[in-house]
Amino acid sequence: QVQLVESGGGLVQAGGSLRLSCAASGRTFSSVNMGWFRQAPGKERVFVARISGSGGSTYHADSVKGRFTISRDNAKNTVYLQMNSLKPEDTAVYYCAAARPFVYSTISRDYDTWGQGTQVTVSS
Repeated sequence: QVQLVESGGGLVQAGGSLRLSCAASGRTFSSVNMGWFRQAPGKERVFVARISGSGGSTYHADSVKGRFTISRDNAKNTVYLQMNSLKPEDTAVYYCAAARPFVYSTISRDYDTWGQGTQVTVSS
């Protein structure tokens, strides 16, 4: 089982940037496909981005494409989400998650381990 701890959230003005980090411990990190999701108040948790275990494949939701970038450093057991050109509608709690073995997905139920979340607030 892998354990996940997010950091890097905060309050930023529209147009600003933040970088979220997700530190992992436990099972072999480089074999685990990872994802970022977010949940705004009163809304369902939605997919943001995913990355393969090697880091060679990534996919971003249309809502963040061109503004957010997922990456990972397997030597540091860490996944990142670089967020640029932030908008007020990006305000949410952001979660990193580890996918079930051999699964590479945009669906939350395909992820079996979640971090505690980190709040991102974008002011207008």
